[in-house]
Amino acid sequence: MKNEKKDIRALTKKQLQEFFVSQGDKSFRGSQVYEWLWNKSAHTFEEMTNISKETREMLKNNFVINHIRVDQMQRSSDGTIKNAVKLHDSLTVESVLIPTPKRTTACVSSQVGCSLDCQFCATAKLKRMRNLNPDEIYDQVVAIDNESRLYFDKPLSNIVFMGMGEPLMNYNNVMKAVEKITSKEGLGMSPKRITISTSGVPKMIKKLADDEAKIKLAVSLHSAIDEVRTKIMPFNETFPLKDLKESLEYWYAKTKSRITYEYIVWKDINDNRVAAQALVDFCKAVPCKVNLIEYNPIDDGHFQQASAEATTMYQHMLERNGITVTVRRSRGKDIDAACGQLANKSA
Repeated sequence: MKNEKKDIRALTKKQLQEFFVSQGDKSFRGSQVYEWLWNKSAHTFEEMTNISKETREMLKNNFVINHIRVDQMQRSSDGTIKNAVKLHDSLTVESVLIPTPKRTTACVSSQVGCSLDCQFCATAKLKRMRNLNPDEIYDQVVAIDNESRLYFDKPLSNIVFMGMGEPLMNYNNVMKAVEKITSKEGLGMSPKRITISTSGVPKMIKKLADDEAKIKLAVSLHSAIDEVRTKIMPFNETFPLKDLKESLEYWYAKTKSRITYEYIVWKDINDNRVAAQALVDFCKAVPCKVNLIEYNPIDDGHFQQASAEATTMYQHMLERNGITVTVRRSRGKDIDAACGQLANKSA
């Protein structure tokens, strides 16, 4: 039976150098190929023009480059772009480019489907099929950077892991992708421009702190009352707010980096003063800011956006307690590209 070719991007630079030495070539050839794969984002060996045709043929006989393909691109009336990204095994994930006058932000996926079970999120209704590899995460960023330059005449400025999947449930691959994105041998982006958004996995938040990641941390909170949060985010039973709070205190003690809480106010679920006060109390644990997010329906009707008065009530209570709060308007709703809507409808 014929052996399946290995994806060359699974090799480190050192392994590539050792491979070329084993073939009777010079180790610097491995460095050249590494630069083509990451810094220049080559999708084929033919693109590696400073390498001989014979060497390129040898690489093609031994390896593959399992790059992504933007299968479908949709543009929203507000300028937001959603990519349906086809993976090498024909599975699909989605990523989003969010433009503003001053910046462009890539919202990237980390899993096919999701490991968690948030009731209000379309992605969570898909079973987790697999984790994305570091190169598949990296490729989403490269594709969006290219679109940012093409359509908005500026390079990509920010990255948020808020697409499909729970990034902390694919920790190793996400961090390897971040390493490549921030490396001078990759895209050379500042880690301070990268935000990992988690629904709250305490053990992995502590690991993120221990690994001295320089990225920013956002938490999808949505309720600071355990009974309510468990109803809308059932995994909260396993990772209760007490444990989450402790991990965030640990994160801040280690990193001194302020946390962002993402919070949706729903009608008849958390649109009351008791829920708002619980959020205020939770926010006092560590320095933070709160993004009050508009809810984006996923067609089942169970969750409905709260009234503007309820959102204003939250805003005033947070501000009176000295907590920074921003009311976020959703982008890309007309193409199902807004928060919580990514579910491969475009596929």
